[in-house]
Amino acid sequence: MADTSPEFDESFTEEIEIDDGEFDQLFGIVVDGVVGAAGGLVGTAMLTGVLLVAESVGAFSRESFASLATLVGLEAFGPAVVIGYLVFLANGMVPFPLLFASVMEYLPGERPPVSGMVFGAILWTGFVLAFNEGFTGFALVGYVVLTFVAHLAYGFGLGLVFEYLSTRPDSLV
Repeated sequence: MADTSPEFDESFTEEIEIDDGEFDQLFGIVVDGVVGAAGGLVGTAMLTGVLLVAESVGAFSRESFASLATLVGLEAFGPAVVIGYLVFLANGMVPFPLLFASVMEYLPGERPPVSGMVFGAILWTGFVLAFNEGFTGFALVGYVVLTFVAHLAYGFGLGLVFEYLSTRPDSLV
């Protein structure tokens, strides 16, 4: 006769442990992404403020953002200046903060805001060439100086948010 006992043979079972470290690591990556986006938003807002000052003195033209919309082929979806600025904002909130997070410890400066200013100065070298609308004379000097100050402000804001949010007691990173 077959064994019909209700007992369960535990010799064939294994204990599987779920590694909470993987969850914490994934959560930490998501938190880092949110920190980077927040820092990029603050930095881009500061940069935009200085660019608006530059525009008011004739040293910058917001029409230069339209070239970004054309570059990515989105000018048909709305006003090119608005679409271009949204592309500019997205760059300031996603790839640049990720790049900053990966190179921050190799940049000069003991604190993230100082390292961020160095990072902003590096980004400025591409911006100053790409967004020049043919300024000459004092307008060119104003363009160079004010866009440099704007990028220092971007880096400072980005680094300040990184520093503030990474030193919070409830942060995993």
